[in-house]
Amino acid sequence: MTQSDPLRVVLVDDHELVRAGVRATLAGRVDIVGEAGDVAGAVELIRATNPDVVLLDVHLPGGNGPAVIASLPATTARFLALSVSDAADDVIAVIRAGARGYVTKAIGGDELLTAIERVASGDAVFSPRLAGFVLDAFRAQQPEAGPSQESDPELDRLTNREREVLQLLARGYAYKEIADRLTISIKTVESHASAVLRKLQLSNRRELRRWAEARALE
Repeated sequence: MTQSDPLRVVLVDDHELVRAGVRATLAGRVDIVGEAGDVAGAVELIRATNPDVVLLDVHLPGGNGPAVIASLPATTARFLALSVSDAADDVIAVIRAGARGYVTKAIGGDELLTAIERVASGDAVFSPRLAGFVLDAFRAQQPEAGPSQESDPELDRLTNREREVLQLLARGYAYKEIADRLTISIKTVESHASAVLRKLQLSNRRELRRWAEARALE
């Protein structure tokens, strides 16, 4: 791509009117090389077109935005979430999956173009209201530096992914819900859950919940 070439963008959203509005807003400013309305179509399109940036809705038929990203580990495309949702869970899930930014659909046309250009250049971009709590959320998920976690030999046996599964199991999530939230398969969740129970020498989820509550992990 030369300096004068427009950025190549794929638009992924399950609402045709939204896609039409974004397309009209960006007309002549970027090259929209394709559109998709569900996870499977998005994955196929991105593989076929190899865009610079993917504008990605968070909630899609057949899965979600993180599922699209997880299905394309080798792509060079950069992902910018464009969603009506400003819920913390949605923002964190798509950023953890690998998106470079997250903006809401209240964004103006010029701001959206700037966000696309910045993401294409490698910057991380967030709508102003989201940036603060994204940082807070990631900070809160870092391992505590205090003695309670550092000195817990049982917790230290678990991998980071096993700890995530442990927390969600302790909160009462079903395997399918955990799989959706972590964008992994149900079989992988079952494998992690079995490993957690085995490593902690627990027999069932009730014992696991009590174990987690005692350590304020639920």
